[in-house]
Amino acid sequence: MSKPLIVIPTYNEHENIGNIIPRLLALPLEVSVLVVDDSSPDGTGDTVLSFKDTGRVHLLSRPEKKGLGQAYVAGFSWALERPEFDPIVQMDADFSHDPDSVLDLVKELAEHDFVIGSRYVSGVNVVNWPLHRLMLSWLANKYSKFITGLPVEDATGGFKAFRRSALEKLDLSTIRSDGYSFQIEVTYKLYKAKCSVTEVPIVFIDRHSGTSKMSRSIVWEAAWMVWHIRFPWLF
Repeated sequence: MSKPLIVIPTYNEHENIGNIIPRLLALPLEVSVLVVDDSSPDGTGDTVLSFKDTGRVHLLSRPEKKGLGQAYVAGFSWALERPEFDPIVQMDADFSHDPDSVLDLVKELAEHDFVIGSRYVSGVNVVNWPLHRLMLSWLANKYSKFITGLPVEDATGGFKAFRRSALEKLDLSTIRSDGYSFQIEVTYKLYKAKCSVTEVPIVFIDRHSGTSKMSRSIVWEAAWMVWHIRFPWLF
């Protein structure tokens, strides 16, 4: 492993991204950060560019809002075009994923191809979510595990670390899902490609500021997409 890269998708995360980048740059891993921004009208991109002089912060600006899944596809593609980056970490901008936990995930890559920062591998470690959202997330993971057979407790989690060699096994051009289902699809495809996976317990804390991008359509997409992921020949 050489230069860790953290990929963060954003849309209207001006305040959060301005606070989380310094936390990540202070990690002893000497990480680089790639922010994939969908032309946020709140100036998120300009905030990212204010860190350009560090030489470790990069901005990939997309012309319109195209969803979380395609933001990660764009970010992963950018990373794989630059062989100096390994491993590659994905996380949210809103501090629901603790920047310090990046160290725990990357450490496990010594023994595994990819690692999930898991909310449910050691009980339920979620703070400040309303009960209905917590139950939806927990049940979604039970449902996806039952359909796909994945040996993980948090297939919908968005805090992951990958060896470069693992991501290179994905055909990113075939990924069309978004939100929860994007996380499930990537985990499932890597698992079927014989990549070893483990889960590291994390404490997930609801966002510091801004508004959630979760919608009813994303939930419904995940509900039917797991069948497509597991039985693609039926669709």
